[in-house]
Amino acid sequence: MLAFVIFIIALALLFDFLNGMNDAANSVATIVSTRVLSPKLAVIWAATFNFIAAFFFGVHVARTIGTGVIDPGIVSPVLILVSLLSAVAWTHICTQGGLPISVSHALIGGLIGSGVAKAGFGALIVPGLLKILLFIVLSPVIGFALAMTIMLALYWLCRNSNLRRVDVWFRRLQLVSAGFYSLSHGTNDAQKTMGVVAVLLYSTGYLGPEFYVPLWVILSCHFAIAMGTLMGGWKVIETLGMKMTKLKPVHGFSAETASAISIIFASLVGAPVSTTHTITGAIIGVGAATRFSAIRWGVAYKIVWTWILTIPSTALFSFLLWEAAALLGLAK
Repeated sequence: MLAFVIFIIALALLFDFLNGMNDAANSVATIVSTRVLSPKLAVIWAATFNFIAAFFFGVHVARTIGTGVIDPGIVSPVLILVSLLSAVAWTHICTQGGLPISVSHALIGGLIGSGVAKAGFGALIVPGLLKILLFIVLSPVIGFALAMTIMLALYWLCRNSNLRRVDVWFRRLQLVSAGFYSLSHGTNDAQKTMGVVAVLLYSTGYLGPEFYVPLWVILSCHFAIAMGTLMGGWKVIETLGMKMTKLKPVHGFSAETASAISIIFASLVGAPVSTTHTITGAIIGVGAATRFSAIRWGVAYKIVWTWILTIPSTALFSFLLWEAAALLGLAK
């Protein structure tokens, strides 16, 4: 049993790595497209803040994932394995296709599908799922509204300033906002894998009588997501940072700041939001503050459809994997 649990933890950390790889776009797309940093320096900057996020803001999101999606009493190593395989497959397919998906929702969909397959719809924890579904809608909307507000305020504040000087200021400020965003990204996204690992340890008796997130789990998950960010999903970075709209440093600063505020707020209330949804909404917000025609809506529609399909696709895949495991006598 111990060897199997270790294998699943390794798979969870691989998922965390792929999360960082796909979400590298979220962290660095704006700062690369504005040419404030080169791609290599940008991912190093983002990965650093992804890791040090381990020491801020607690583990509220990890508790939601571990105990607020499906009944922890039905969790087993095979159930976690099936959920992770489904999320990893979807994440890999979308990363290779250059689509900035919600890796978080891929994992949540995997848990839903395998949970329903094992114990029926009664295994789902409705309040936790409602919180997640609410923030699926709210996170891009909040990102859009905050980014547009910040952008319009900056336009007004800088209306009489020299454009070249403004550009210089925001090139420096964007280093701060990109670090702030990467800190928020690490805070929310690494916790999703923490929650899965912690509930696995809890369900197999390795955690003790009470659910909590061990320090080694916190540090290993932040390290894995940082390494994934360091590798960078370059096709996704191109889609999000260069195809969506044309960005300048002031736009990058506004989008990153708005997203970071939104994600940290969600992290503090234990909501596992999509950082991808949030930063995409913010990028659209800064583009729309200039003019709505600045947004390449065809790219945006393609991304939104991928978002819509993520939870149903991974839920269906994990459901089918569980049924296949049951036919082979492996589902427990």
